[in-house]
Amino acid sequence: MYVISDIFEAVSAGQLLQESRLRHGLTQKQLAIRARTSQAAISRIERGLVSPTVEMLERLLDLLGEELVLAASPIDYGHDQTLLAQNLDRTVTERIEHMTDVANFVLRNRGAPA
Repeated sequence: MYVISDIFEAVSAGQLLQESRLRHGLTQKQLAIRARTSQAAISRIERGLVSPTVEMLERLLDLLGEELVLAASPIDYGHDQTLLAQNLDRTVTERIEHMTDVANFVLRNRGAPA
């Protein structure tokens, strides 16, 4: 699992946990005591041998006084939504004719001086 840190750099859950733990000056053993788990379990997470659930990562960070913030946002692929809508308004036959016209235009003009 990868998360985005404050500097928008992809880091693993283990790296995020380790950075947070060190920032607060705790050892793995001290965090393990707070989390009621073993030092070895914290070590496995930090080394990337075990991928914690979002809930577990959130709980461990909370024990360090930090908040896990995850977000999702739409991806802009650069598609012109108005052109897509116009194309969807066409019938299948109109779409085929339109794209045939576009292909013929490209064939006629490829290699033409700009």
